[in-house]
Amino acid sequence: MSKSIGFLSFGHWSPHQSSQTRSAADALNQSLELAVAAEELGADGAYFRVHHFARQLSSPFPLLAAIGARTAKIEIGTGVIDMRYENPLYMAEDAGAADLLAGGRLQLGISRGSPEQVIDGYRYFGYEPPEGKSDSDMARESTEQLLAVLTGQGFAEPHPRPMFPNPPGLLRIEPHSPGLKDRIWWGSASNMTAVWAAEQGLNLQSSTLKQDETGEPFHVQQRKQIHAYRSAWKQAGHQREPRVSVSRSIFAITNDWDRAYFGSDANSRDQVAFIDNMQAVFGRSYAGEPDKLVEQLRADEAIAAADTLLLTVPNQLGVEYNAHVLESILTHVAPALGWR
Repeated sequence: MSKSIGFLSFGHWSPHQSSQTRSAADALNQSLELAVAAEELGADGAYFRVHHFARQLSSPFPLLAAIGARTAKIEIGTGVIDMRYENPLYMAEDAGAADLLAGGRLQLGISRGSPEQVIDGYRYFGYEPPEGKSDSDMARESTEQLLAVLTGQGFAEPHPRPMFPNPPGLLRIEPHSPGLKDRIWWGSASNMTAVWAAEQGLNLQSSTLKQDETGEPFHVQQRKQIHAYRSAWKQAGHQREPRVSVSRSIFAITNDWDRAYFGSDANSRDQVAFIDNMQAVFGRSYAGEPDKLVEQLRADEAIAAADTLLLTVPNQLGVEYNAHVLESILTHVAPALGWR
């Protein structure tokens, strides 16, 4: 099955001497350069994780807009933006502008968020769950508001004496980018939230961890999550085909540098741990000679079920090495699996 193949970067930076990405400026500029290199290599997507209060990428829209201006074909996305921190109307303006600059290539991954660097960090941004509601409820309500304004329908009463003439009727958020609403994804860690995403008409992003709901291997649980999502989508009666992505750490060992960095990952296994008050199963990393990788990846049921694969990259190893990581998968692995 042919797949859209992109990379997912957490945008880490560290002043440590072993890091090739020692400052926030390095992380931003190298993210831009890696996206340009990925497009030249024939990759389909450049995606970025968003974390607050951390030495990682945080405010995504300036970066997405810059990449949109420097590239022509590659999809540009997030995986994911924590909606507990977002004003959905302002976010709709930023997303609309970035999408228009990119010519309609934005793929915006959002979610309830992940464990934070600080306690209830969204409170510092001025957001508080309403009485009787949780932070997860707040994130989903903000998502519903974002989806509503992305339809482009007017909802705001115009001022009787505006500074500039208004079109007739209620006003909408501007700029409006037609089609962006169909390119919003929900990052889900459970079967329940995957079903909710389908009901909302959101595409599905499933990461390298998931709530351990059955004790089965990670890829099996993730494949069942995808099945539950697609069943809920069909039942909801949406008129378009949804997209589903999974993320994996995959490294083809083709030289001594690969072996030094990732040779020890050849024996990686799923891990189970408690995270954010839930028992989660973490998917294994894949590392090995290309022919061995092909054999291992062929057995991954969730990758087989998804139409989009996001390759997590070790961004602190620099643009050149990460471009090599992507090229190795695109050249030596993807064709043998029928992904290309």
